[in-house]
Amino acid sequence: MEYRTKLSIRRGMTDMTDLEKTIAEFFLRNTEIMDFSSKNISKMLFVSNASLSRFAQCCGYKGYREFVFAYTDDLRQENHGNLNGEFSVFTQKVHKDYLDLLTDSFNGIDEAQMSHIAELLNSSRKTFVFGCGSSGFVAKEFQLRFMRIGMDVTAVTDSEMMKMSASLAEESTLVIAISLSGTTSLILDCIRMADAKGAKIVFITSNKHPENAELCDELLNVAYINNLDKGIIISPQISILIVVDILYSYYFSNNTDAKSLQYNETLHAIESNKKK
Repeated sequence: MEYRTKLSIRRGMTDMTDLEKTIAEFFLRNTEIMDFSSKNISKMLFVSNASLSRFAQCCGYKGYREFVFAYTDDLRQENHGNLNGEFSVFTQKVHKDYLDLLTDSFNGIDEAQMSHIAELLNSSRKTFVFGCGSSGFVAKEFQLRFMRIGMDVTAVTDSEMMKMSASLAEESTLVIAISLSGTTSLILDCIRMADAKGAKIVFITSNKHPENAELCDELLNVAYINNLDKGIIISPQISILIVVDILYSYYFSNNTDAKSLQYNETLHAIESNKKK
């Protein structure tokens, strides 16, 4: 499990300069207690004391000394509770990344926002879910789960179909756009198109300041760890699937009886088709 200082570093990286991100990478990778004085770290990383101070403030601390105190304390606990005796280094890495992602995901949940998005899902006549690449897999999973409980929802992962769907959106349409990086040009273009048609828009991303954010009714930020969007260690769609599960719970809780009946009917239809 990753402790609070490293989680704070990850949350703060969105607002850091490239130099400050270099400092962040050092503290995220480090596992040993050493001389963390500003003099030593400045020399080691070729950065100024002022850069260390700004880095600490981006992480939510008053200054570098306060950060180092908390970081050292967390590192002691992290090293004391490691899994070296139980798992290989490869399993440890995956285990750690999943725990970090789960912790950060649930720490960042805004219940009021989830409730509002569930209201948008309930009130919209038609829902489109846009996603490219790994986000496209999430879009298809979203369609499968929500369609089973009666929602008129379509996952759109093809570029031409996405543009056409956005151009056909109207005021009663909800568009859920998914881009972990928040920089996918196709997704951003379709947000602009759907907004021009008066559609409601929910943008799911790890980018806290994505382009077109001002056009969205809700900007739903998901947890992010380094290289998650590249799928180097764990599946990049995991953090998005977590919030989809939470949204599903909120949506299902509204008129549960009707949605349970719809679920049973769709399940029966599927099972009947298998027997033919």
